[in-house]
Amino acid sequence: MEEPIRETLFRLRDEAYRDFQSKLIPTVDPERIIGVRTPELRALAKRLTRQGEAADFLAQLPHAYFDETQLHAFLLSEMKDFPACLEAVERFLPFVDNWATCDQLSPRVFRKHRPALLEPIRRWIAGGETYSVRFGVGMLMEHFLDEAFDPAYPELVASIRSEEYYVRMMAAWYFATALAKQWDAVLPYLTERRLEKWTHNRTIQKAVESYRITPEQKAYLRTLRTGNP
Repeated sequence: MEEPIRETLFRLRDEAYRDFQSKLIPTVDPERIIGVRTPELRALAKRLTRQGEAADFLAQLPHAYFDETQLHAFLLSEMKDFPACLEAVERFLPFVDNWATCDQLSPRVFRKHRPALLEPIRRWIAGGETYSVRFGVGMLMEHFLDEAFDPAYPELVASIRSEEYYVRMMAAWYFATALAKQWDAVLPYLTERRLEKWTHNRTIQKAVESYRITPEQKAYLRTLRTGNP
C-alpha cells in the first residue's frame, strides 16, 4: 500500500463505532481503539495479503492500537501455510488482551490440519494464560464438535480451573454448543455436576437461549440448574 497501515486505519475511523466498541471491550484502554469496523479490517487484511504486504506488519508485535491487533488476527486468518500460520499464532497469542481479538482469530487453514491442531490446543488450555486458554477452547468448539468429536475433548474443558471471567464464559459457551451437537455425550457433565457451579449454570443459560436446542431439551436443562451463583 502507498500509505502506512496505521494511517489507513485512521482514515477508516468511525468515531461513533469507537465509542460503542470501547463499552464492549473493557480490558482495552479506549485511547487504544481507533474505531475501524470489522468488515473494513477484514477487507484490508485480504488486500494486504493479496498484495504481499502482510509480513512486515506481522513482525511488529506488540501493536499500539486495538485495531492493529485485530488486523493482525485477520491477517493470520488469511494464511494458507499451516506450519507458518501455527508459528505466527503462537507468537501472537501472548499479545492478545481482549475477547474480541481472541474470538475473531480463526485461521481457515486449521480446518485442513485438525489432527495437528490438537497438541497446540492442549498446550494452550494447560498454559493458564487467559486468552490462550480461551482460544484453545474456541478451537475445540470450532473444529472438534462435529465429525472430529471425541469424548476426551469436553474433559479437557471441564478440567480447566480458572477464576477469569473470559475463560469461564468460553467454557460455558463450549458446553452449550456441545449440547446442541453432542447431546448424549455431554449431558452427563450437567446431570453429574462435573462442572464448577458458575460454569454449570451459565452453560444451561446459554443452551436455553440457543435455537439449536429443542424445547423439550430446554425444559429438561432448566431442571438441572443449581443454586447461586
